[in-house]
Amino acid sequence: MLSLPINNHASSEPHKKPKTPSLLERNNSLNSVLQPIHHAHPRTWLLLAIVSLQILLIFTLRSLPLSLFLPHPLRSDHSHADNSTSAGPLQDPCGSGRIFVYELPGAFNSEILANCDDLNPWSSRCEALANDGFGRRANGLVGVVPEELAPAWYWTDQFVSEIVFHNRVLKHKCRVLEPESATAFYIPFYAGLAVGKYLWSNSSARERDRHCEMMLGWVQDQPYYKRSNGWDHFLTMGRITWDFRRSKDHDWGSRCIYMSGMRNITRLLIERNPWDYFDVGVPYPTGFHPRSDSDVIEWQRFVRERKRTSLFSFAGATRGAVRNDFRGLLLSQCNETDTCTVVNCSKSRCSNGTSAILETFLDSEFCLQPRGDSFTGGRFSTACWPVRSRFSSGGEPRITSTSGFYRANGRVTRCL
Repeated sequence: MLSLPINNHASSEPHKKPKTPSLLERNNSLNSVLQPIHHAHPRTWLLLAIVSLQILLIFTLRSLPLSLFLPHPLRSDHSHADNSTSAGPLQDPCGSGRIFVYELPGAFNSEILANCDDLNPWSSRCEALANDGFGRRANGLVGVVPEELAPAWYWTDQFVSEIVFHNRVLKHKCRVLEPESATAFYIPFYAGLAVGKYLWSNSSARERDRHCEMMLGWVQDQPYYKRSNGWDHFLTMGRITWDFRRSKDHDWGSRCIYMSGMRNITRLLIERNPWDYFDVGVPYPTGFHPRSDSDVIEWQRFVRERKRTSLFSFAGATRGAVRNDFRGLLLSQCNETDTCTVVNCSKSRCSNGTSAILETFLDSEFCLQPRGDSFTGGRFSTACWPVRSRFSSGGEPRITSTSGFYRANGRVTRCL
């Protein structure tokens, strides 16, 4: 039998503190711990990476000084300082930034307006584009709206937001003439008017894209565009976003938004693409252009105190070529009830220049607003509560008086 030697001194010696493990032993221990993780599923590694980044971000933010997250005090300009010692710090009305407006070649705005007779294949657009985009004064509304507000009403076209915004920004208090002091850069290109000329004619894709390509060629050559690659630039496009998103040459509209130079430019337009960060949706222009805050307050008072004679109203025409035309069904059912007033635009003139629509809306609690040629319509009114339908094709909608709600295909929809 094999016997092991016995250390006779083991029991007599005091216990000694264990030695620190060697570097090799440490590595072996670490490997034994990490080995299960090394063979873990890739998703585990992804989860660990995300958690690690969050922890790192938390500690980084905690280490930053609080002053970085607080607004910096405005530096007072001694030339504008108030001599009174009791006056508080000056408030900069343009604290969020200042705007520089490019002076584009006339081909991109002023020349388009000068050719207003040729922008529409059916009639001249000159009256609609007059008065800085407001159109003709709505003299026909005298007696319909309060007398003191009548001068603030115009027959404003639904596709003039480019002109209106351009003229407003030129007069804005935060506009600067020196680009080096600007935070944002406005491009006054009338993209909607430029492409609108070609939408209803037998035009080529090149014709529909020409103005936008030329504009981008000019803007991309500017030093401040090059500095940010367009991130601090913006413009107004006075039509729905889908009019500028042509995928193929034979499709509708222009491909302006898909052009490379447009990628980082912010776009104010009607019906934005919800998946495009640079699309900012703005409403259709209204015919009411208040001259002051008091005009807005007076209009609100007038609308609130208005005595209504009808629960619902609808202004529109049927779409005979559309299967299960919701507008046609809506007109039919409105005519069958005493609670709904109709302005049939197939029999009366509903374009700019008539007071019939506004009068009808002012006499109604709710204005039924089914979709138009696109998801929204240019007839949204501040005269009554607009009600948007969520009607899907197939089956007949039914309208019922439900205190601010109406029912279509069994689905109750409320006013917005």
